[in-house]
Amino acid sequence: MNRTARNIRNVRTVRTAVCAAVVLGLAVGLGACSETVDQVDKAVDETYEVTYEVTGTSVDEIQFHAGGGKAMDPKIETVKSPTLPWRKTVTLRGIMPPAVMPIALDEDGADVACSITHKGKVIEEAKGEGLITAGGCVAVSPVGG
Repeated sequence: MNRTARNIRNVRTVRTAVCAAVVLGLAVGLGACSETVDQVDKAVDETYEVTYEVTGTSVDEIQFHAGGGKAMDPKIETVKSPTLPWRKTVTLRGIMPPAVMPIALDEDGADVACSITHKGKVIEEAKGEGLITAGGCVAVSPVGG
């Protein structure tokens, strides 16, 4: 019995050490990834335009990537009580993803759709409940793609 308790304690100690190592590895890896993204963002200064569009009813506000900030920390602008249909064309840079997020406080009464268009082609769209749970429309940057 004493031996079993000691084995369980050893397994827990090893598991704790492995978890700590994994967390440390992730922290270091994500830090390196963030630095790499910043380097890529500096290297890729190409700009591109996208048009966001939100249609439907009962949208309380719209948040969207407006073009400022960094790829991993984009500037987000907010339009409160927007008139629908709503359209906005923005200029983004590098690998910053285009994103528009309509927010409806009354999910049951909201009939919402969003889209992101680049050079006349819809690159992302979402409708209805899927839009609310997915957080809107987010696309991959068309730069380099």
